[in-house]
Amino acid sequence: MITLDEWQRQGQYESIHGHQIFTRYAGNKSAPVLLLIHGYPSASWDWEGMWDALTEHYYVITLDMLGFGLSDKPKNARYLISEQADIYQAVLQKMGISDYHILAHDYGDTVAQELLARQVEGSAEPHIASVCFLNGGLFPETHKPILVQKLLLSPLGFLVSKLINKRKFAGSLQRIFGPDIQPTSEVIDTLWQLLSYNDGLGVMHKLINYMPQRQQYRKRWVGAIINSTVPVKLIAGAKDPISGQHMIDRYRQLIPSADITNMPMLGHYPQIEDATAITAAYLQFRRSIL
Repeated sequence: MITLDEWQRQGQYESIHGHQIFTRYAGNKSAPVLLLIHGYPSASWDWEGMWDALTEHYYVITLDMLGFGLSDKPKNARYLISEQADIYQAVLQKMGISDYHILAHDYGDTVAQELLARQVEGSAEPHIASVCFLNGGLFPETHKPILVQKLLLSPLGFLVSKLINKRKFAGSLQRIFGPDIQPTSEVIDTLWQLLSYNDGLGVMHKLINYMPQRQQYRKRWVGAIINSTVPVKLIAGAKDPISGQHMIDRYRQLIPSADITNMPMLGHYPQIEDATAITAAYLQFRRSIL
């Protein structure tokens, strides 16, 4: 396991739109570029189990989004999905990337949908070559938030965020992992550190605003997948109570010739629960589109 200290040491900060954004990249610069987009409420460290294997094949880029992990967490930000997408595009442009692939999870799925929507409408730079989604609320009608997410979204959300502690956080994680693959104490400790860093709990109720945004922009973001001209893949843990088998079924209904790998024993964090299996499924997808 790559510890959080190592993860932080091997990364760097970029000044993007007036904010300090923690970024990390590795691999052969001449290899295809792969952008990893993390979920809520965690950070880019979610990908640590896949990192070494992916960097053998690709030039891998990731970052902690605004309000997450080791990046700035301003109290007055709006935390729009479109603004997170702007940050990714700015980082890629700063690095001179012209063509890249996306692997996304959870909240990151929604950011990837926005980036893909921009490409569908002809306004995206740089160019997306493929997208792979892990578990996430791709369709608002099948997203089943857990209680704490509903409470954070309520008018009392700012109070709820103050009441979250490590024990409650661990309980939430345990409920959304696959029942046979529970988070280790190291995973819980690391995700809690990332959440707590720089008073991250103080913006959780603002970050959760992605849920109504999904309702507001459903046509745009679901349409991005349906109308995509690049290969799109779903790899998902079926045991996820938030976006598991019910989301997979809806994906199959809506997406013509859907390319799906169903992980029957995994939950909401497939890349943490079984990094080896998710890496293998992702590499197989990439081989299939050569």
